[in-house]
Amino acid sequence: MNFAVLETGGKQYIVEPGKSIKIEKIIKPKKGDTVEFADILLIKDDSTLKIGTPYVKGAKVTGEIKREGRSKKITVLRYHSKTRYHKKKGHRQIFTEVVIKDIKVAK
Repeated sequence: MNFAVLETGGKQYIVEPGKSIKIEKIIKPKKGDTVEFADILLIKDDSTLKIGTPYVKGAKVTGEIKREGRSKKITVLRYHSKTRYHKKKGHRQIFTEVVIKDIKVAK
């Protein structure tokens, strides 16, 4: 089983070829474009495990942009007791969905 741990948008994701992930918005994405991630923290092949310090040198993960969208709405409520203060606000985070195509390591 091949997998990698990549870092993008301040978060870490475990990815495999063929897997779909939702990441922070990429600037000007277009459906079908390829995106390349270079900040790879760990790579596991069938027989080897490579751990980066902090990143694995020469490692790349490529993916294809599937779509861009907005996640479900969350409600943020602020309330102070005894002062008649309350505010309600909603938020929908923008994401980019990427299908992982390939994991490569330079030897």
